[in-house]
Amino acid sequence: MSDDHAPLDDPEQDPADRRPDGASAGERAPHRPRTTDPLELGFTPRKPVPWLAPFLLISTGIRTLLAMLFGAYLDKRELQNAFGDGVFRQAGPDGGLWLDYVADLGDGFNATYSVAYLLAQPELTVDGHRLPRAQTLVMGGDQVYPSAAYASYEDRCKGPYQAALPGTPPERPTLFAVPGNHDWYDGLTAFLRLFVRSRDRHFGGWGTGQSRSYFAVELPANWWLLGVDDQSGSYLDDPQLAYFDEVARRLGPESKVIIAAPAPTWVKAADHPTAYDSIDYFVRTIIAPTGARVRLLLSGDLHHYARYAGPDRQLITCGGGGAYLYPTHKLPERIEVPPRDTLARRASRAEPYDLVARYPDAARSRRYGWGIFPRLPFRNPGFTTLLGTLHTLLMLAMAGTAANWADTTEQRLFTVPLVVMLLVTVLAAALFAKPPSASGKRHARHWILGVSHGLAHVGLAAAGTWAWLALPFYDWPWPLPVAAAAVLYGPVSGLLASQLVAAYLLVAGSFGVNVNELFAGQGIEDSKSFLRVRIDPDGTLTIYPVAVDRVARDWQVNPDQTPTASWLTPKTPL
Repeated sequence: MSDDHAPLDDPEQDPADRRPDGASAGERAPHRPRTTDPLELGFTPRKPVPWLAPFLLISTGIRTLLAMLFGAYLDKRELQNAFGDGVFRQAGPDGGLWLDYVADLGDGFNATYSVAYLLAQPELTVDGHRLPRAQTLVMGGDQVYPSAAYASYEDRCKGPYQAALPGTPPERPTLFAVPGNHDWYDGLTAFLRLFVRSRDRHFGGWGTGQSRSYFAVELPANWWLLGVDDQSGSYLDDPQLAYFDEVARRLGPESKVIIAAPAPTWVKAADHPTAYDSIDYFVRTIIAPTGARVRLLLSGDLHHYARYAGPDRQLITCGGGGAYLYPTHKLPERIEVPPRDTLARRASRAEPYDLVARYPDAARSRRYGWGIFPRLPFRNPGFTTLLGTLHTLLMLAMAGTAANWADTTEQRLFTVPLVVMLLVTVLAAALFAKPPSASGKRHARHWILGVSHGLAHVGLAAAGTWAWLALPFYDWPWPLPVAAAAVLYGPVSGLLASQLVAAYLLVAGSFGVNVNELFAGQGIEDSKSFLRVRIDPDGTLTIYPVAVDRVARDWQVNPDQTPTASWLTPKTPL
């Protein structure tokens, strides 16, 4: 599939050897689809990831556990010392540069392609500003969900971006990518094969520019872009530090630095004080000795837009490239970076930063939270089925105890002991109540809310048992009561239990518990965002946050046969 993608023009190639369609002589021209059939597109447009699906929860949990336990063994950063160590230069024809930043993009097709389509257009007009297509694209992490599998990268990331910009435009844009935690689930194997290559260095119409999982790019007017790879918050590896030590030799007091990090550790430090330590160490030991100033920190990971302003630096989270929306109404209004209670003995001096902008706004974010009631059961049918199964087993256990029903060997084998079911229910609910990050601390509120949630399910099961015993199904001969419970009680109890979980998530979210699950369970595709950055020749840097209130859901084949024209266009303009 990758061999059919339009190659970048070779700068050393004779123009006479280039074809009008953008392919080199001897290369097959990119095939433009005539329909939206996957066989025509070359990839399968995927639905949004159902994050509360039972098997996905289990597999993601296992991957996270393996990444935590064996991350050091899977870490390929030490091996990258054998890769190229170049510093890249990006500049536009006028001496300035347009640069795009997008993160958390490889999810459902509608949201991912809506953003990719806008990034690929020759020009956008937003609030009266004419914003031409960028010469540089930076992907800020989590280029694919839920795991870093080859097929997922093709269907959820590379395929949509190739469809958005199939051929190389005249400005020949370059792509740089920072790996996020989901890119790390296979130890960066797929990421390196896709973004760090010695041949076929193209990603749709973008050329891939980096030679490692981290990079340094010299921008116009003494601006620098440094993309760091901290392997989900671990130590920065020695080859990476050595690479940036060499880069630092080119920095000076006039240099202004942009750091692209995998996660907004400045926000996460409010819950986990050591989260910012790696970035602070990088700034303190690599950049500060040169006299250069870090003016801007960029990150994705949290799927919204938020900007914190400090005395001499901006901290921006922009993870709106395609993944489910993450709330903004629980963001702290003021943070100190680095936090005063970090354990790092040589941390930089703490500076205050104020939350000055967010998208969506706090009121709209709260309204989104109430959408958990209809969205939870219908966006996550597997989760609802799991709840129905557990409640059916709990009801049968209660009914057997109440009526001394299990009086045969077959019935005793089938009926789970009531004490076991009660312990499983309460313990599972207690463990489900967790902080926003896996490394965050559990407090009393987590246990209180979790146990209360479990007891609420026990109460619902007791009410369901009372109602079921009042119906005639219970008196039918074995095994008809079990069959009737599976067919009738299971779906109803699953739907009611999903609404109980929704109510719990809404209440818990107001206390800062299970905030991620409140929104992950909804899979909100709308309210997406990316950044378009302009560096003028005189050094002025302007950031244009571009918000997409509603992504497109209906697509049509683009009749424009120009090699760089998007394959699909939205039926309703974005």
